[in-house]
Amino acid sequence: MFQQPNGCDNTWEMSRHWDQGVPITMFGCYGFTNTLFGTMTARSVGYARCSTASQKTDAQVAALKEAGCAVVFEETISTRVKEKDRPQLQAALNAVVEGDELVVAKLDRLGRTQVEVVSRLHQLQEQGIHVRTLDGLVNTKGLGKFAPVLIGLLSGLAEVERSLIQERTLESIQHRRSIGGNLGGRPKTNEAKERLVLRLREEGCSYRSIREQTGLALSTIRRIIAEQEAVSC
Repeated sequence: MFQQPNGCDNTWEMSRHWDQGVPITMFGCYGFTNTLFGTMTARSVGYARCSTASQKTDAQVAALKEAGCAVVFEETISTRVKEKDRPQLQAALNAVVEGDELVVAKLDRLGRTQVEVVSRLHQLQEQGIHVRTLDGLVNTKGLGKFAPVLIGLLSGLAEVERSLIQERTLESIQHRRSIGGNLGGRPKTNEAKERLVLRLREEGCSYRSIREQTGLALSTIRRIIAEQEAVSC
């Protein structure tokens, strides 16, 4: 059952709003909202996203409601779409002000890559906006003055991961070339290479470009990307 956040003594009002054909679920409570509802009290704003039309954001919206979100922005949009072309993400970012909290199911809802996500965390931190994930990985409000330390650590890990994946992939390609291997064949995939495929795709690379950089068959590349989209909701 949905629990009202502390400081809310009145009945909740729920309504479904539409912005450019995309639903926004609002849970308005007198005295516990910011300028969107007429007062300036800090609140929690949720953002829910799924990547394919066959998926639903209902579970995320319900979880965000349960977590105390006063308003939830939701959309179904591919992970390959740039941030500026995600209207409900932009709306959620525009809705939060200093002291507010942005709540998402997982960190990957805030960007297409780790670098993009960390950049967003930095920006929100500088604006005095807290970030919380429902999976428990991040809660910058709870960290207090240590929040910048966590964000810095995540930033460093993102760069290390990128470097390691690129280095391992390059070594694999060079090794196969040295023994006369066929880079266009169907080599077994590993987690590092699958991550590289997804990263390259998120950066806008074509399937053929990804094949040239990883040595994977087009069918394998398509499978990796399709599987990621299927579980990203």
